Amino acid sequence: MTGSGSEAAPSTVDTSRPHPARVYDWWLGGKDNYPVDEALARRILATDGTAVRGARANRRFMHRAVRTAAESGIRQFLDIGTGIPTEPNLHQVAQEVAPESRVVYADNDPIVLRHAQALLHSAPEGATNYVHADVRDPDTILRLAAETLDFARPVALSLVALTHYLDGEPDGDDAYGLLARYVAELAPGSLVILSQVTPDLSPEAIAKVTEHFRAGGTPFHPRSLAEFARFFDGLELLGPGVIPVSGWRPGPEDVAAQAEGIVPVYAGVARKA
Repeated sequence: MTGSGSEAAPSTVDTSRPHPARVYDWWLGGKDNYPVDEALARRILATDGTAVRGARANRRFMHRAVRTAAESGIRQFLDIGTGIPTEPNLHQVAQEVAPESRVVYADNDPIVLRHAQALLHSAPEGATNYVHADVRDPDTILRLAAETLDFARPVALSLVALTHYLDGEPDGDDAYGLLARYVAELAPGSLVILSQVTPDLSPEAIAKVTEHFRAGGTPFHPRSLAEFARFFDGLELLGPGVIPVSGWRPGPEDVAAQAEGIVPVYAGVARKA
């Protein structure tokens, strides 16, 4: 089955404000961003010289975590906060291990939708779909994802480099409550894949990065190790647990990257019993 898309929001691209997906795209060397995104990306990079390395480390972590999930037998994946497609994307990693894998991407940026429709082509044995909706609307994402995924069977849920854009207040985004809502829908044996910017490893730089994001109209909420680990409450962490992102089951590229210094990002993968 080839990829398809479900739209749950207006498809107007707002080029007056930076968007995290497009800022991330600039860091990864992509071309699908606007001057306002590049300007913010450059300001942040000037403050935190690890931003580009951090973006690349996040991508490699996603690849390793998805491969781990596929090799463990999971054949369904829900990726929220997809970002602009960068090869290899999640479905390519999963379907390289198991071509029958079914993947749903979700993001709230219309430009991501346009690129997803053009680029996210599934292996014939599997399926890909794209949901245009916000992480803060779990009912919509889960309802539309269920057109492709069977939530009675294990799913790998990934929110890579997303939770730091959500506050943890019950009367705000309620990041912890949101994640719990998604996890509640998952069958036993499912995996949760997360990464998150932290102030622990570079407090002064991350404080300034936070100011830059918020000045650009983007909420930003770095979390300590304890605050990030709280997302995994009630789940069984896979080894090596919650750890700086390049250290999670590192490959040769990650070992080499660690020699350049640790990036201020934590990562972890956990199983629902």
